[in-house]
Amino acid sequence: MEVISFVALASGLIIGLGAIGACIGIGIMGSKYLESAARQPELMGELQTKMFLLVGLIDASFIIGTGVALWFATANPFLAQIANLPK
Repeated sequence: MEVISFVALASGLIIGLGAIGACIGIGIMGSKYLESAARQPELMGELQTKMFLLVGLIDASFIIGTGVALWFATANPFLAQIANLPK
């Protein structure tokens, strides 16, 4: 059953690359927020609101990717197609 091993590999890649992308994105956004807050401190409240909104959206996309990967790992729709193949 090579499909099961490929699904496990793909799930690991989805979760791992999603986590790396989310962490890099949040890190870059946080550094830009601090940079802009240092330049214009009067805009800090408005920028902070937008930053936290975007952090939530970035984390939501990572969590959705994790959910899809775990769905494929536990209830794999491709296994039903393999079971019906002639031997």
